[in-house]
Amino acid sequence: MESINLIESFSEFKEIKNIDRPTLMSIIEDVFRSMLLKKYGSDDNFDIIVNPDRGEIEIWHNREVVDDEFAEDSFDYDEAKHIGLTAAQKIDADLEIGEEITTPVKLEDFGRRAVLAVRQNLVSKILELEKDGIYKKYKERVGEIMTGEVYQIWKKELLILDEDGNELLLPKSEQIPSDFFKKGDTIRAVVARVDMKNNSPIIVLSRTSPAFLERLFELEVPEVFDGLITIKKIVREPGERAKVAVESYDDRIDPVGACVGMKGSRIHGIVRELRNENIDVINFTSNAQLFITRALSPAKITSVKLDEESKRAEVFLKPDQVSLAIGKGGHNIKLAGKLTGYEIDVYRDTDVDVEDVDLEEFADEIESWILDELKAVGCDTAKSVLELSIDELVKRTDLEEETVKEVRSILQSEFE
Repeated sequence: MESINLIESFSEFKEIKNIDRPTLMSIIEDVFRSMLLKKYGSDDNFDIIVNPDRGEIEIWHNREVVDDEFAEDSFDYDEAKHIGLTAAQKIDADLEIGEEITTPVKLEDFGRRAVLAVRQNLVSKILELEKDGIYKKYKERVGEIMTGEVYQIWKKELLILDEDGNELLLPKSEQIPSDFFKKGDTIRAVVARVDMKNNSPIIVLSRTSPAFLERLFELEVPEVFDGLITIKKIVREPGERAKVAVESYDDRIDPVGACVGMKGSRIHGIVRELRNENIDVINFTSNAQLFITRALSPAKITSVKLDEESKRAEVFLKPDQVSLAIGKGGHNIKLAGKLTGYEIDVYRDTDVDVEDVDLEEFADEIESWILDELKAVGCDTAKSVLELSIDELVKRTDLEEETVKEVRSILQSEFE
C-alpha cells in the first residue's frame, strides 16, 4: 500500500511526543481498526502492518474464495470474509473455491472523509496519551525539585518550561515575597501538586513549601541525602526565617555542624536560593523543655514551664533576650511554636534586678525612627527617657504628645 501523508510522519510524532515505538504502533493500529469496523462491521479478517519510522502503513484483507452463486444469492455471504470465484481469479487465475486470498486495502477506497476522520482521531489519541504521560510523570515527582526557564510572566503566576518544553506554573502565592524573575531566567522550585483540568495536566510549583527547603538540604548536605542525618521537621516564613530540626543516629556526626558546614559554606547556598532567608538549624530532642529552648534560638532562655494538657509553654528570659526570642515581626516565636507544637508565652525574668535597659531592646515594640529621636536628645536607656516629663520630651524631640505617652507606657512596663 502506498505511503500516504496521513500524519506528516509517524517518526516525527515519536520524536516530538516522546512516545515509545510499541505504544505508537498500537495507537495507529487501533485507529485504523476502528475505521475498518465502520466500513465492514468487523476487523477480524484484516492484518495491519505499521512502520512508524518510514511513515508507512499496510492493510491486508484475508478472504475465503466462494462460488459465484453463494456470493450473489446467499444471506451468509459477508464481503469482509468472502470473495466470489470470478472476482478472485481476476486477481490470481490459479485460485480455487475454499482457498484464501490476501489483497491490499487502499485508503482511497474509504473516501476522503474517512481518511480525515482517521487523521483527527490519531492526532487526538496521541495528544491524549502525551498529556496522560506528562500527568503520570509529574505525579510521581511531587516533592522533587524541578529546574526550568521562565517563559511568560503574568500578574498572578509565572509560566515555566522544563527541559522537554512542558508547561509548569509558579503562582504568586508560591513565590518568596522578594522573588524577582525575568523572561529567560533559570528557576528552581519543588513540584507542589499536579491536577487534571479539561483533560490537561496542571503542574504547580512552589518555592515557599517546606519540601523545597528540605530538597535543598539534600542537594547541599551529603549526609542528609545519604540518610545519616534526618530532617525531623521544617517550618518557614518564606523569605524571612526558617527553623529546621535535625537528628543524627550516629554519635560521631554533629547534625547541626554538618548542615551548616565549615564557616557556613553549606548553608550559604541555601540562604542565597531563598533570598537571604534566615535559617536556624536545631538539634532535635524528645525533651520538650530542651527543644523549646533550642527552638527559640538565638535567645538564651532562663527557664521553661510546660502545661502538657493545653500544650502551652511559659518561657522566662532576661529582659535583654526578650526581643531576640520574639524576633523581627514576631517570626522567631511563631516558628518556634510551630516547630515544637506548643503555644509559647514569653515573660521577663522578674528575679533579675533590672537597673536599666538599653533602648535598642525595645526595637520590636517601638519603631526605629522614634528610638532615633530619643537617642538624638541623649536618651539611650529606658530610665533616661522616664526621668524626663512628657512636656520635656515633646519640647526636645519632634515627637507628638500621644507618641511620647505610648513610649513611656511601654518603657514603664519593663520595670513593673
